[in-house]
Amino acid sequence: MFGQRAMKVENMLKIKEEFDYKSLSRKLEIQLDKLIAEHERQQKVFQDEIERIALEAQERVDEVEQNYADALEKEKLKYHKDYMESVRRSNTEPTMLLALGEVAEIKQKLHNEIALRKAAEAEVDNLENQLIHWKNTENARNAEFLKLRKMLEDEEQQKAKLEDEIELLQSQLLQISFEADESRRNLDRGLSGEIPSPVDSLTPESNHQEPRESGNGEKTSMVKLFEQVGLHKILSLLESEDADVRIHAVKVVANLAAEESNQERIVEAGGLTSLLTLLRSSTDETIHRVAAGAIANLAMNETNQELIMSQGGISLLSLTATKAEDPQTLRMVAGAIANLCGNDKLQGKLRAEGGIRALLGMVRCKHPDVLAQVARGIANFAKCESRASTQGTKSGRSVLIEDGALPWIVQNANNEASPIRRHIELALCHLAQHEVNAKEMINGGALWELVRISRDCSREDIRALGQRTLKSSPSFQVELKRLRIDCG
Repeated sequence: MFGQRAMKVENMLKIKEEFDYKSLSRKLEIQLDKLIAEHERQQKVFQDEIERIALEAQERVDEVEQNYADALEKEKLKYHKDYMESVRRSNTEPTMLLALGEVAEIKQKLHNEIALRKAAEAEVDNLENQLIHWKNTENARNAEFLKLRKMLEDEEQQKAKLEDEIELLQSQLLQISFEADESRRNLDRGLSGEIPSPVDSLTPESNHQEPRESGNGEKTSMVKLFEQVGLHKILSLLESEDADVRIHAVKVVANLAAEESNQERIVEAGGLTSLLTLLRSSTDETIHRVAAGAIANLAMNETNQELIMSQGGISLLSLTATKAEDPQTLRMVAGAIANLCGNDKLQGKLRAEGGIRALLGMVRCKHPDVLAQVARGIANFAKCESRASTQGTKSGRSVLIEDGALPWIVQNANNEASPIRRHIELALCHLAQHEVNAKEMINGGALWELVRISRDCSREDIRALGQRTLKSSPSFQVELKRLRIDCG
């Protein structure tokens, strides 16, 4: 019965946030600058190469033309000179044959020079084709540059649109936060006892209509925000650079997680992983507090409890407990661990990963809200141990006794705070049901508290459980006879 009432818990959280696309914009700008620089560099290299090739070609053509003109002039002069000399000397046939041979040689040289000139012209044509190719490449790069600029403009427009959407979302979160503060103030004024919380085992009943209506109004606002914005957008706010936005986002997630119908959707959307990441990465205790509260609400679901354990949740909660100073942070962490203590499958892992040690360590804080959650966790753990012993799956002393929890349990068994007292009374009854614990309980003074519970407990069910426990234990019966105490 207490486990069921512990699962029906509700928290009230606030939100505010900002969505960032600066990194994407800067990345596109850097890529654009690199492309522009590369384009300018290649264009300069291209221009330099064209100028060099054109200069070399022109020099080659000039050189060929000059060589051709010089050779032709020399040959003409030589031919004219030889011809005049041959005419002057004689008009014999051998001399004429020699002159004809020289003319043929000059023609051959002329043909060679013409071929060289054509080769130079072909090279110039090739360079012109390369120039055309480079111009086409430049045009293609210009087109790519324009495309990138268009993409950048589109991204800037999308960024502006998202910033507007984030601003609207932040205003909605601020409104929700304001309504949550108003509701909390109404609860503070309307309830003289303990304020209900999603991680409390026993939720105080109240007939005050005004606080209830305020809570319903806040819940309606949360649901409306959830429907308008969407779960994924709310979860994305958990990664906001603005700490206030992250805090409000976690509070909204925690309130949503208080509804069983939302828990599976939050986990499937990555909400549990994001909350554990906040515990791991953030140094802000406020974020630790609200994240632990959200995890506590998700831990009301058995499937989620196993996921929390598999993702290292107990280690993170234990580490958070050692660093926390605010009693409300410790209350949220203790509530989350207390919910996990009610799962029979997780008993071994809870102890191995420091969950029980962290739970007992939080008694250093004397705040009754924290002690109530610690007591609830001990009661849940003791109940699971008792059930395992009855089923024959556990033997040996209780882990709680081995870890030194018994003195604190006995000390607080008659605590004036009723939530602490009721949980401790239950824990004692469950511990006493396993005979192997009887000797330590007798030596530790727990027997006297069991006798008191069986006689004076205000809860009839707990009183009856204490009576049955004392009667069913041979060790207790022997000690009671020795002390001449009659428990009926």
